[in-house]
Amino acid sequence: MKKTFRDVVGLSYAKECLVEACTIGKGIFVYGAPGTGKTFIISKASDLLPPIVIPRFIEFSGRVIQIFDPDFHRPCPEEPDDPRWIKIHAPFVFTGSELSLNELETTYNMNKGVYETSPLIKANGGVLLIDDLGRQRDDHEVILNRLIVPLENRKDVIYVRGVPVIFHTHFIPAFSTNLDVSIMDEAHLRRAPMHIFLKHPPVENVAEVFRRNLDYTGEEYDEEVIERFKRVYTPVADGGEGLQPSYAHARDIAQIAQAVRINMGRDRIDLEVIERALEKHVLIALQRMDIDISQVHHSIRTFRIITGDSERAVEVLKLYGALTVALEKGAVLADFEDSISPSQLLEHLQVNGVSAERVEVISETQREIKKTILEYRD
Repeated sequence: MKKTFRDVVGLSYAKECLVEACTIGKGIFVYGAPGTGKTFIISKASDLLPPIVIPRFIEFSGRVIQIFDPDFHRPCPEEPDDPRWIKIHAPFVFTGSELSLNELETTYNMNKGVYETSPLIKANGGVLLIDDLGRQRDDHEVILNRLIVPLENRKDVIYVRGVPVIFHTHFIPAFSTNLDVSIMDEAHLRRAPMHIFLKHPPVENVAEVFRRNLDYTGEEYDEEVIERFKRVYTPVADGGEGLQPSYAHARDIAQIAQAVRINMGRDRIDLEVIERALEKHVLIALQRMDIDISQVHHSIRTFRIITGDSERAVEVLKLYGALTVALEKGAVLADFEDSISPSQLLEHLQVNGVSAERVEVISETQREIKKTILEYRD
């Protein structure tokens, strides 16, 4: 366990949950905001499992089925004397948004002249990750339903020349998403009963990952560079910028800083280099402009609130999260995200002592990111 998690910063609950899932062979559901380390932490799970011995190929009804796949299977240093078998480390089979229903089947490859097994069979003895759940080409519920029988019975059926062949599918399923937890219903969650929720990490942890990435790339840097990076995610009340900390940012900024340093002809990463690297990261640029990328495709509703207490209404609406507020004769105009309804707004005003005669939606517009996010520099 120590060796497996030696390069993982923080995430103590996630480590504990992975160890227990691997101990009993149960599935895991990992969810949380982008950049919080979901894929990274799941990729460690297979290192907690023992190696296995598998056949390289199987012949059935005159057809060859390829079992060993060098893309997913890592051979162990010691191998069986019989060359028909190979000892491999527990596999980690990764599938993402490119996954389709057809790719969960064993199909005949005419170019190779063999049957290529599905991820369900390749993952035997290891971990199968369905990453970015909800973003697949095919409906995610159809994909999840296809997995229910192999997960429940630990067996799957493939067809060779129309003849059914039963294969064992003994792996640990892992599902990862940054969408809402309701993306999986109760029947699916039963197949992955252990859960890991990853919140935005502490600033100190993100700074440590940033430092490790700089060290990994062999970069020399001033200590004040680390402090400047930390201020990006330090709360505004404590003198920072107050952006959302992310492990993905730490990796990206370290790599961008290296490119900027080389481009500037510097020997080490200093404050000027890190400032330019921060400017070039698109998600940091968006956060600095107070643009939530997940809300870009949502609409903005403009409400007209008819009230005789305009000044008090303005205060209450701003505290309630109004994007903009403007005064009109006998009324207040306020912009909100499309999740707010007129009845919710009216109720909130009344609870806070503002008498409103009527609340109505007067327009609804699509929210867009302006094209001027980035500046061109000479």
